[in-house]
Amino acid sequence: MQLIGFLIMGAIVGWLAGKIMSGHGYGIIWDVVVGIVGSFLGGFIFSVLFGTQPTGLVISFIVALLGAVVLVAIVHMIKREPIRTA
Repeated sequence: MQLIGFLIMGAIVGWLAGKIMSGHGYGIIWDVVVGIVGSFLGGFIFSVLFGTQPTGLVISFIVALLGAVVLVAIVHMIKREPIRTA
């Protein structure tokens, strides 16, 4: 059951990161992938900076969202695309 919740949160985080960074999502599959990988990246960065894992739904969501935003920014830099298209 936790896996389903993790995937749903990953989809929401990936969708939000796509909207924040580029103004559009990447499709449902890529949104989920970006959200899941971004949440791992955010959790890793959080644990390195603070020496502990994020706990609680709200903090975990914020950390996952920040990780996904960082991941989308890295992808944009590698692809040499503008981060926001107005």
